Amino acid sequence: MAKILLIETATKVCSVALSVDGNVVALKEESGQSLHASNLTLFIDEVIKNSLLEYKDLDAVCVSKGPGSYTGLRIGVSSAKGICFALDIPLIAIETLLMMAAGFLEQHTDYKGLVTPMIDARRMEVYTSVFDAKLNVLEPTSAKIIDAESYSNFLTASELTFIGDGAEKCAITLNHSNSKFNLDNFNSATNMSKLAESAFHNNKFEDVAYFEPFYLKDFVVTQPKAKLV
Repeated sequence: MAKILLIETATKVCSVALSVDGNVVALKEESGQSLHASNLTLFIDEVIKNSLLEYKDLDAVCVSKGPGSYTGLRIGVSSAKGICFALDIPLIAIETLLMMAAGFLEQHTDYKGLVTPMIDARRMEVYTSVFDAKLNVLEPTSAKIIDAESYSNFLTASELTFIGDGAEKCAITLNHSNSKFNLDNFNSATNMSKLAESAFHNNKFEDVAYFEPFYLKDFVVTQPKAKLV
């Protein structure tokens, strides 16, 4: 019976959960700007306490590995690796878009269409991929600039549900009879529970020393504009 700490910080949602045998027994999450650095460790402590377990009881830590916010991913992965090092337990990493699609499909068990998770990047760019109702990847993860022709090959053949914080800004552009939008929060650590449980029992672990988040794009430092005198 695996006890796994679940951490999701790829977007503005800071989410921590704990699952036992694939079932979530404690959850703490909040959405907002710049929450991760100040709240993540507090959320982890609260989840451990509310689960009536101790850190030493954990069998593994699972982290959402990206793509997503560079800073959020760095904070989440660093925290996960620190706990794994301290407790000498394995690290599991789940791709964020897969986690989101799994969460949607778990809530909509009769859904037969396709699912397109979207994480907001900038302007009309999103991190995205396309899954079928069995979580098979039909289009691999990429950074995509959305226009009226995006996903046209899928939309002509099937219903396509767009989810995630990048979906709302694309709603007008992706105006098609087969386009559906669900703006619920699928960036919850709870959506990793079944995936993490499966990975644990199949020994799909990361190298704690060398694992890095899936940033997808290089981090670009922008210089502030000089003030006019």
